[in-house]
Formats: sequence, structure tokens, C-alpha cells
Amino acid sequence: VQLQASGGGLVQAGGSLRLSCAASGRFFSIDNMGWYRQAPGKQRELVAGISSGGSSTNYADSVKGRFTISRDNAKNTMYLQMTSLKPEDTGTYYCNAAVRGITTIRTYWGQGTQVTVSS
Repeated sequence: VQLQASGGGLVQAGGSLRLSCAASGRFFSIDNMGWYRQAPGKQRELVAGISSGGSSTNYADSVKGRFTISRDNAKNTMYLQMTSLKPEDTGTYYCNAAVRGITTIRTYWGQGTQVTVSS
């Protein structure tokens, strides 16, 4: 199973970006998914999470009202729509997914996509 994150880039403060995370490989289904970020010199933190069906979401206080997490299970893809970006949103964004096989469930990480917000 592989998670491929994309959509990062350089944007000015106040701008928007949309991140994608596509899962590929052989698996039965994908449970909870999430986006994490890590700024230089800081620990990785949860930005947003979404349940298997997409009906339940949660956000870090710092991004509430600005970021929206969603998923398309038919495409095995998760998204993070980021608006009103701030310089403090800068970091490497990683996607995470709990993936079910026939008898197991494992957590996978994507390779990360860089988001840089200039002031």
C-alpha cells in the first residue's frame, strides 16, 4: 500500500492550496485518515482527521474555519482544502491512513508535501 501526497507549493499569506492523498495497492478498505504537518524544529502535529465514511471530522484549533478535510472513497483519495493561509501554516504535510487487509489493519504514511506560506 502506498499513500501519495501532492498539491503543496509556495503561496502568499491569504492564499489557498488543495492537498490530495491517493492510496494505491491491494487492500480491503481504508478506515480513518488524517493530515499532519511538521514545521522545522517542531514535532509533527495533527491538522485534521476524517472517519471512514467521511461523516465525522476533527480539526486542530489553529486551522478551524480555514481548512476543510474530505475524502472520495471511490477514488481512495483524501483532500485538504486550505484557505486564508498564514505563514505559521508552513511545513511539510503528511497524510496518514488506517488500511484494512483481510485480517489486519495497518497505519501508513505518505511521503509528505511541502507547503510554504510567505508573508
